Amino acid sequence: MTTTDPGSYLELDDGRPAVRFERIYDHPIERVWALVTEPAELAHWFPSPEVTIELRPGGLLTFAGDPHLPEARTTGRVLELDPPRLLAFSWLGDELRFELEPLDGRRTRFALTNVLEARNTAARNAAGWHVCLLALDARVAGRPTAGPHADDQPVGWAELYDEYVTAGTPSGAPIPGSDGTNG
Repeated sequence: MTTTDPGSYLELDDGRPAVRFERIYDHPIERVWALVTEPAELAHWFPSPEVTIELRPGGLLTFAGDPHLPEARTTGRVLELDPPRLLAFSWLGDELRFELEPLDGRRTRFALTNVLEARNTAARNAAGWHVCLLALDARVAGRPTAGPHADDQPVGWAELYDEYVTAGTPSGAPIPGSDGTNG
């Protein structure tokens, strides 16, 4: 696995704010596609470990089990689908885009772009996705992980959040599961 973008803030051509992550995994595209579309695989690294997906344009997604979300269950809709290269869906006012590109028969470029509803959520969401992707990286490498909310992560969310804020990533949004302040 090679990290080509550990997490960066950007503004898309249409002006919407986003955070983006990119890796190259030493697996064929079909394996990486399974990691981002199969509920049993998402349970190992996605922030809401209980996911159902109607894998079709307009299909419903349901999410549950995130201890930091006040809502027990949230939903989204599939916005774009081009198996095994693209899955985009709405979730909590944001858009998540998983883009996969085969590099050869054995490796896949994986990009996660979180198009944000609000600019001030960038540091919060970047830190969250960073932790989730650490769990995904462990899964891809065949290392055991208890998921992004477990204490077995090599670095914690708060430390990553501070790093993103220090780097100038927009911040200020409430932190789920906290007293509503940002420290």
